[in-house]
Amino acid sequence: MKFPNSCLFSRIRDGIAQVVFGPPILAFLPAATLGAFWFGGEMALLAAALGLPLLFAILGGFSQTDITKPDRDGLTGLMLAADFDTHVKDVYLRTEDSGLKSALVIIEIDDFDDLVSAHGHDAGDIAMQRCGERIGSALRHRDTVARIGRNRFAICLTPIMQLDLELCIQMAGRLQAAVEEPIVVDGASLFVSCSIGMCMRHRAPKDAPGSWLECAVAALDEALSVGPASMRAYSSGTHVHLKRGDDLVEDAAEALENGMIQAWFQPQISTDTGRVSGFEALARWCHPVKGMIPPSAFLPALEEAGLLQKLSQQMVQQALTAIKSWDAAGLSVPSVGVNFATDELRDPALVNRIRWELDRFGLSPDRLTIEVLETVMTDQPDEVVARNITTLGEMGCHIDLDDFGTGHASIASVRRFRVSRIKIDRSFVTKSDHDPEQQKLIAAILTMAERLELKTLAEGVETVGEHALLAQLGCDHVQGFGIGRPMPFDQTLDWVVSHEAKLQDAPMIGRLRH
Repeated sequence: MKFPNSCLFSRIRDGIAQVVFGPPILAFLPAATLGAFWFGGEMALLAAALGLPLLFAILGGFSQTDITKPDRDGLTGLMLAADFDTHVKDVYLRTEDSGLKSALVIIEIDDFDDLVSAHGHDAGDIAMQRCGERIGSALRHRDTVARIGRNRFAICLTPIMQLDLELCIQMAGRLQAAVEEPIVVDGASLFVSCSIGMCMRHRAPKDAPGSWLECAVAALDEALSVGPASMRAYSSGTHVHLKRGDDLVEDAAEALENGMIQAWFQPQISTDTGRVSGFEALARWCHPVKGMIPPSAFLPALEEAGLLQKLSQQMVQQALTAIKSWDAAGLSVPSVGVNFATDELRDPALVNRIRWELDRFGLSPDRLTIEVLETVMTDQPDEVVARNITTLGEMGCHIDLDDFGTGHASIASVRRFRVSRIKIDRSFVTKSDHDPEQQKLIAAILTMAERLELKTLAEGVETVGEHALLAQLGCDHVQGFGIGRPMPFDQTLDWVVSHEAKLQDAPMIGRLRH
């Protein structure tokens, strides 16, 4: 969409008006009147003294003050929502087909009603004032800040040539850090946090300036559904989590909050040595009345409640706790895999949180395996998802491509995301020891993995025959009920000891060349 002629003329006129009708003109008025007297004498001086104010009025100079000074919020002094909306539409047009880049950022102060209830309205007003000041101080002077709600601020970044998602995430982190500094009110320190939603200009739908702001608000809504101090960037997959009055949804949310959903661990073993090469952490919910509820039932309920990210966080913490316990018991468990949902991978703060958890437990990144569904890497993944997977791989975490063969991930995406191992889906493994066609498919996958220098793990191994075939074909690791079922952590200690004891008499299984 090109600039309309009227829009371009209006922008040029407004730019000239800021000089002609603004404070800079005061520097030229004495020179103008003195020049008139020098060239025309007293009559010219009189004409200039009377004529310039008249000309100023005719051209609208006296009314220009109302145009250039928008109304301000009485508490923070920031721009109000109506003028901000006009500014956003203007920036939207300026960045269309111009090569300039911008972004909208919406900030909401978390749990503001609780703050007011605990400390009073005056304290809430002071908190909003301080937050507005801090947000403004963390930005460039040309960026526009507005207060668009009771506890909500908005930022429109001035259009520039170089602006990407990474810079926006860094800026959002600075904003959160600035807001989270303690606020002193009557000698007491108040601590607040903020959630952030952002939308890059190029992500906004075309030909609809108002939708750009709606996209940023949608990203904020998704961040709020996750929990305090979250941030989200808008993409085509952004959606607002809606809570349903379903008993299972409420029960699942309560179970997660109360720690009833626990990590169970399924062993993975090396086909070369037979030793434990890792565990996969799997969420299990033992309901006090209904008994074991399958993941296929409660995972969609948690997704509907917007709690998958919180589930992943708990799985990571329980997995790292298990590793420390195995280490303390003198058991060799190289790594633990944790499944990450797409919503979790879309969290811009994911990498920093994983790094912090590893530091807190004193573990190196290679002890944690990030398991990502193949469908996440198909087509064009979300920018934040791609950034997180790539950065975690560069950091040293293992990246497992789960359910390989079902999501049509390209070889290019496998290389791009630093995948270290592919997990062959159970559909290829089932009855492979009796089905020649299955064997051909597995052999083809293993050949590709070998050429790409990728490790392999077969899921769903249930029989000795399947285990033996996979080992002979060259699959590096196996996992399934035939190896060991998922078990609570306290059972893993005895299982590993028992398994290691069996290795003393276990025969070596030679590999076939393929």
